[in-house]
Amino acid sequence: MKALVCSRLGGPEDLSIADLPDPVPGPGEALVRVRIAALNFFDTLIIAGRYQVKPELPFSPGGEACGVVEALGPGAEGFSVGDRVMVHLSHGTARERIAVPVKRLARVPEAVSNAVAAGLSITYGTTLHALRDRADIRPGETLVVLGASGGVGLAAVELGKLLGARVIACASSPEKLEMARAHGADELVDYRANNLREELRRLTGDWGVDVVYDAVGGDLAEPAMRALGWKGRFLVIGFAAGEIPKFPLNVIMLKGIDVQGVHWGAFVEREPEAHGANQARLLAWAAEGKLTVKVHGTYSLEAYEEALGVLVRREAVGKVLLDLRG
Repeated sequence: MKALVCSRLGGPEDLSIADLPDPVPGPGEALVRVRIAALNFFDTLIIAGRYQVKPELPFSPGGEACGVVEALGPGAEGFSVGDRVMVHLSHGTARERIAVPVKRLARVPEAVSNAVAAGLSITYGTTLHALRDRADIRPGETLVVLGASGGVGLAAVELGKLLGARVIACASSPEKLEMARAHGADELVDYRANNLREELRRLTGDWGVDVVYDAVGGDLAEPAMRALGWKGRFLVIGFAAGEIPKFPLNVIMLKGIDVQGVHWGAFVEREPEAHGANQARLLAWAAEGKLTVKVHGTYSLEAYEEALGVLVRREAVGKVLLDLRG
């Protein structure tokens, strides 16, 4: 089988395509023939050795995929050969076949396409966990989404609207903001052209923001945090800007703010039943047409440098997919 392989840490140019033996499913595992794999920004960090997940070399990037079960290992229950499944892992899906624990699979409804299923589990799974399990966002509350045009940002816009929030999308260009508007954003803020804190205060008045969803970090985090109202919640999703912000604790104290860490991978391991329910809910919403999962582009396995380059340069508007159907 063909596999995208990271044999040394670095950038996309340091990866290669290798021919490897097909894996054999072990106890509790399924052999999945991958049709579409999805790449995320964190894949660019994993291959550089700058992410909290540090696989042993060599490994394949890719944390999510859609494929078909080809075989089952001893004791693997709940799935059958021929089932179309959504796969979620920390890494390893950018290859034609993978052996994966069945607990990391979800059956895909017929109405959900391969592309949607491939890009649903991590970005939307992270976001549903953040907004519902952590922030407990309520209908009518105001949600600010930083970096609202990327895969995780658009997921936050869509799910925020689905959960009844007023969504303020924040991004770095008018073009990116229009994409967020097309996915349901109520208000738009261009934080390159405007002062983020002042714009959020203008849009929310004395009440302030209820929830900030921050996958960017860097210089945007503190002004967004300062725009929170009484008992506002700040969701720490990631640090696409590269810099991990440091917050003034006096502001957090005076406003009664909750700064909430969102570590979806730990949630998956520690609360598997809640995670399974979230995945089922996402697939049901996708089948009903309530989630779109915007695709930035679909690339062949051989075009992996181009695909990862879009993520490195933070140009992605939606999901970046690899087509492994040959």
